[in-house]
Amino acid sequence: MTVITWLGLLAAVIWTTTVVSWCRRAARGPHGEAWRRFFRHPTSTAGVAVLVFFATAAVFAPLLAPYSPSRQLDIVALQNHPPSWLFLLGTDVYSRDIWSRLLFGAQVSLGIGTLGMAVAVGLGGLVGAVAGYFRGWTDAVLMRLVDVGLSIPRIFIVLLAIVLWERLGTASLILLLGLTGWFATSRLVRGEVLSLRERPFTEAARAVGARSWRIITRHILPNALAPLIISAALGIGHMMLLEAGLSFLGVGVAPPAPSWGNMIAEGRDQITTAPWTSLFPGLAIALTVMALNAIGDALRDALDPQAEVTFPAGD
Repeated sequence: MTVITWLGLLAAVIWTTTVVSWCRRAARGPHGEAWRRFFRHPTSTAGVAVLVFFATAAVFAPLLAPYSPSRQLDIVALQNHPPSWLFLLGTDVYSRDIWSRLLFGAQVSLGIGTLGMAVAVGLGGLVGAVAGYFRGWTDAVLMRLVDVGLSIPRIFIVLLAIVLWERLGTASLILLLGLTGWFATSRLVRGEVLSLRERPFTEAARAVGARSWRIITRHILPNALAPLIISAALGIGHMMLLEAGLSFLGVGVAPPAPSWGNMIAEGRDQITTAPWTSLFPGLAIALTVMALNAIGDALRDALDPQAEVTFPAGD
């Protein structure tokens, strides 16, 4: 199993380096101006590398993990075994391999964050587009709804829903996170749509008799993708932190299914005697969220070149 662990880690590192090299090579092409602006950001390369590594670990977890994530190897001899050549990240209080649980936990944490943000972006984009395009009472009603949603602490809404429906499954948790996370996205899209609806291509579509929904879906939303992409990149990290917090409290992903949040919770009582049980999942969350924030900042520069700061000569 030791050989499988180290070979899997080496393969993930090689694949990560290859993908980053492909992306940087695309920036040198004749149509790679946006890529060049993206990689001009000082932390974009590191962010892409970290995200690709954890995404690869999540996708290929069954191949990379030497053990089943719930397998108890030896509850007596291998309880809280420190990191070693045999166990890359050590074992936890139940003698389960932390490296294997970290890989399968990446599936859960990244999956919930990505799918939850997809729900939020889809709903927020639709509401923002409708409010910005139709304006009038439609805009007023939808934006007041958004104001109410933004005024209530999100964690309060999530915990209230969990109390009402007791323990939620993974699919229900994804929907809950998505349905409580679209308010800010709708405001971003609404502002972009208010500008796009007055552009010549929108007026031309109206002049030839295109219906409102066709104009929104075929002409306006494709041109409003920039704020949606940036919001998604930044929002996935927030979704992951929220899921980790809920799992830490015991109301998120239910053990023995591993998520980075409940892995931290399971190791909190051994933080002084076996700190690796909480350290490594916490480090994985921190690195992934920082990588997503770096990618979101770089995307903002790449998709909105006018936002670049310029300084007067002589300053």
